[in-house]
Amino acid sequence: MVVVTTLTLLVAGAASLFMAWSIGAGSSGSTPFAPAVGANAISVMRAGLVVGVLGLLGAILQGANVTEAVGTELIGGVTLTATAAIVALVTAAVLVAIGVFAGYPIATAFTVTGAVVGVGLAMGGDPAWPKYSEILTLWVLTPFVGGGIAYGVARLLIGDRLPERALTAALAGVVGAIVANVGFALLGPEGEQASIAEAAGVAIGVPGSAGVLAVTAAVAAVVSAAVYVDVGRDRAGAQRRFLLAMGGLVAFSAGGSQVGLAIGPLVPIFSDVGVPLWALLVGGGVGLLAGSWTGAPRMIKAISQDYASMGPRRSISALIPSFAIAQTAVAFGIPVSFNEIIVSAIVGAGYAAGDAGVSRSKMGYTVLAWVASLVGSLVLGFGVYSGVRFVL
Repeated sequence: MVVVTTLTLLVAGAASLFMAWSIGAGSSGSTPFAPAVGANAISVMRAGLVVGVLGLLGAILQGANVTEAVGTELIGGVTLTATAAIVALVTAAVLVAIGVFAGYPIATAFTVTGAVVGVGLAMGGDPAWPKYSEILTLWVLTPFVGGGIAYGVARLLIGDRLPERALTAALAGVVGAIVANVGFALLGPEGEQASIAEAAGVAIGVPGSAGVLAVTAAVAAVVSAAVYVDVGRDRAGAQRRFLLAMGGLVAFSAGGSQVGLAIGPLVPIFSDVGVPLWALLVGGGVGLLAGSWTGAPRMIKAISQDYASMGPRRSISALIPSFAIAQTAVAFGIPVSFNEIIVSAIVGAGYAAGDAGVSRSKMGYTVLAWVASLVGSLVLGFGVYSGVRFVL
């Protein structure tokens, strides 16, 4: 019995690593720096290397919320078994890997969520309708909110109604304010997260909302002033540095959001044998890192070139809402597709300059792939697990 249990856990771990590799190659590893590559701010290979490291850090420091949601909140009445976790992860990973090699960014959140719900229903579980409502609301709003904000910011940056230097500095200040309120595992008590603003407010003796507001305003002002000076000294270089900084923040957020899709189904079974969550986060982060380094360049090229023609300003416009949406999803523990976030923002920013090379056919096929991945993974997860259970 011990040998069988050990082998089952090893197979489940291998399935999780395969899923993590697929995500690193096709979602978290390819999307964060795609706009920067499209703007010629960084090479494809270097982007894959950098995003892998930042994704690993994000997985460890921010991955707990989404991991627990995927592992325990998508189905009610039952707990995922090792067999169910293996079926869900392999089903989702195969679909994502097909997307990687076909050049279409399959939505990993759709595939994993669909597969987990499918196997959970096959086990006799109950649908978690309140959680589904949260998830679907974010998924439906993401293209409109992300694309709309990207469009609006790009129109401001490429227009002449507002001075570009002051506008760029103001946008950087907004990003700084968001960063100040991002939760990190290292700053909070054990099992909880805290933001820089919360921790700094306590440190300066002003706890609570007053301290958070004061620190947030200070961080925003410092970041805004630094970017204002940088743009005045070297406009093109400042745009490139701002763009790369945004790509790094999105890559970090991708790790925090996407690692839960790979290791979430393992939480119920590994917690029973005493494996702590942080160990799963590290393992999932390493899988993301490997996928980013070995498989992401193909998808980076596809996303950066096939959806719209991107310059530095439109790329910055795409990454700002992407970062904000990603951190919102992490804070609420909602699995979200980075492909959906980035592609929508890229298209929105692209339309700010006419159609800017936006490929309508590519976008149409991508949306169909997103819908098919959700429905297909749910049906496959339900069918495969039902077949496995019948055989066993």
